[in-house]
Amino acid sequence: MSKAEKKNVKQKQYTRQLINTKAVTDHSLETFRGDELVYFIIKPTNISVLSEASISARIYALMTVLKGVAELEFLCSNSRENFEDNKEFLKSRMEQENNPAVHRLLEHDQTHLDRIQVQMATAREFLVVIRLRNEKENEALSYLSRIEKTLRDQGFSTKRADKEDIRRLLAIYFEQNVTTEKFEDFDGERWMILNE
Repeated sequence: MSKAEKKNVKQKQYTRQLINTKAVTDHSLETFRGDELVYFIIKPTNISVLSEASISARIYALMTVLKGVAELEFLCSNSRENFEDNKEFLKSRMEQENNPAVHRLLEHDQTHLDRIQVQMATAREFLVVIRLRNEKENEALSYLSRIEKTLRDQGFSTKRADKEDIRRLLAIYFEQNVTTEKFEDFDGERWMILNE
């Protein structure tokens, strides 16, 4: 296939094909490659308040989980908005601004963003991803329950992500959108008016 043909095929793909997301089920993300991704959300621990021995124990617990389940994939994402681009823009605007009143306003905006970011300092989400391939449902559920139990037994506060959690993760990852209250099943769903 020539480069032009590949480009034409790629342009005709749906958004879901481009991001390899076939469907979001009640407990997983199905891909066009035939994988089913199951996410476990792990509540982060504030290690800045732990002793060195406690931190070593947490590392050992994670090592134990990794030894028991080799198929784990890890993902760390922001669960809140990132203001770095906005802060960089304000910084460049302040360097260019000659009007003292506007410069002060930009400084106030910068301070406000700094305060918000400090309040969201622990806004990370840690995810364990399990990639299922052609497993029967009852075997998969047993396998996932065993992984969840292993994580809990090692002291990790975890929850298997449901449909809304997965939608939120996708919105944060692809849009950096953490403020939308309802995530759509398909693009433009919110604009549809039924019975018209």
